[in-house]
Amino acid sequence: MQPSDASLLQNTALYRTELIRALTQRFAEPGIYETAIAPLHVIRMDQPTELIHTVHKPALCLILQGRKEVGLGEDCYRYDPLNYLVVSVTLPVSGRVLQASPEAPYLCIRLDFEATDLAQVIADAPPTGVPDEPERGMFLETIDVPLLETMLRLVRLLETPRDIGMLAPLALRELYYRLLRGVHGRRLYELAMGDSQARRVTRAIDWLNSHYTQPLRIEELARIANLGSSTLHHRFKAMTAMSPLQYQKQLRLQEARRLMLGEGLDVASACYRVGYESPSQFSREYSRQFGSPPSKDISSARRVVDARA
Repeated sequence: MQPSDASLLQNTALYRTELIRALTQRFAEPGIYETAIAPLHVIRMDQPTELIHTVHKPALCLILQGRKEVGLGEDCYRYDPLNYLVVSVTLPVSGRVLQASPEAPYLCIRLDFEATDLAQVIADAPPTGVPDEPERGMFLETIDVPLLETMLRLVRLLETPRDIGMLAPLALRELYYRLLRGVHGRRLYELAMGDSQARRVTRAIDWLNSHYTQPLRIEELARIANLGSSTLHHRFKAMTAMSPLQYQKQLRLQEARRLMLGEGLDVASACYRVGYESPSQFSREYSRQFGSPPSKDISSARRVVDARA
C-alpha cells in the first residue's frame, strides 16, 4: 500500500469517527429522524431489520456504521462505510439492514435532493461528459475525504441552529458539486438538465407515481415523455431495471400493503383502491412480490410489530 493510500484511509476513518460520535450523541434511540436541515435525515438501527419495501425518492445515502442491502428489480446493491449509494430517480425498492447492534448501531445519513438543486450547480460547473446510453437510476460510488469532510460540516451545523440558514446552503451546494464530480456524476447531469432523453423518462416516472391507479397505456405515457414507445420502453427499463408496467405494479402492490397494514383495509378494498379490477390477479401478484398471500403476509407483519412493541 502506498503512503498516500494509507493517509487517505486514515483521513476517511477520522471523519467517519467524528460523524459517528456526533450522530450517536444526538440520536440515541433507533429511528428515522428529520433534522433542522430539511433535506438531511438520520437513520439509526440497533439490530438487523426485515426486508422493507418502499418507494425511494432521489437521495444520497451515506452509511457511517453497519451494512445494508437494497434491491431494485433483479439487481442487488450491498454497501457499507466504504461506499455510498445515490438514487437519482424515484424507484420502488426493497431494503434491509444487514449489520447493526446496540454497541455498534447502523448509522446512515440520507440527503434528499431534487433535480433543480443539481441544475443550479451544473450551471456554474458543468461536467466533462454525459452518457450516450441510458444507465441505472441507482449506483454505488467509493467514499472520499472531500465528501465526508463536507458532510461533517453540514452535520455540525445541527449544534448551532442559528448558523443553519446562512451556512447549510453552502455545504449542500458543495455536496451536490461533489456528487456531480464523482465517477458517475454524468448520470445526474443528464437527469437534471434540459430536455435530455433521461429527463423525459423522469417525466414518465413522475406521471406513474401520481397516476399508478389508472390503466397504463404505453402510447399515452410515451406522449407525456415526448419519446417513441420503443425508445421509452428501452430507456425506462435501463434506468429503473423494470418496464413501465412492472414499475406500476410495484407501486400498486406497495401501496396496497401500506393500506392494509397501516390503515386496516381488507384485501378486496385495498385491491380496488390501488387500481386492480381482479382480486385473484391481485393476490397472485402480491404473493409473488411479498412471498405469501395478502392476508397471511399482513397477519405475519402485525405479529412482528406487536412483538417489538
